[in-house]
Amino acid sequence: MAVVRPVIFQVVGYQNSGKTTITSKLINDLVKKGLKTVTIKHHGHGGKLTALPQKDTEKHLNAGALASIVEGEGSLILQADNFFPSLEEQIELMKFFHPDIILIEGYKQKPYPKLLLVRDESDLSLLNTVSNVLGILYWKEEMQRQITSRINVPSFQIDDAGALIWTEHLLQELVHKID
Repeated sequence: MAVVRPVIFQVVGYQNSGKTTITSKLINDLVKKGLKTVTIKHHGHGGKLTALPQKDTEKHLNAGALASIVEGEGSLILQADNFFPSLEEQIELMKFFHPDIILIEGYKQKPYPKLLLVRDESDLSLLNTVSNVLGILYWKEEMQRQITSRINVPSFQIDDAGALIWTEHLLQELVHKID
């Protein structure tokens, strides 16, 4: 696995597998360790994302602007409509912030290193279709044997605190390899 700056790492799994919860915990802990972290989230539930109506950015977009940025008090919001950037283009955009780590929630089929979340037995099919899995979090204890017999990566029960520690340590190692 080639290590590039910033470190790009995915948290993947089916809907309601705990991706957002795990990603949020990772962000919190990585930032406490001094690692600049940004995220990209795939909106995989279908439908267009909506903006707050009647705000200036929405008015600009409705008037035909391709994208609109609003900044105030150190907060920046970018909104774009009719814009379909690839994940790679989104990564390039996030590099503007000079992060140490880009955490990507979703985009299962992309080639970046991953933490795979498996909620139930029907999710085990992901072991055959998702590449570059470095670790697995599973929900049901009885799934451990099925997972470890099919893939040789660290596997943890979803509420095992060691899972986050392992993942944070891995990410720290990857960041330090490129420093």
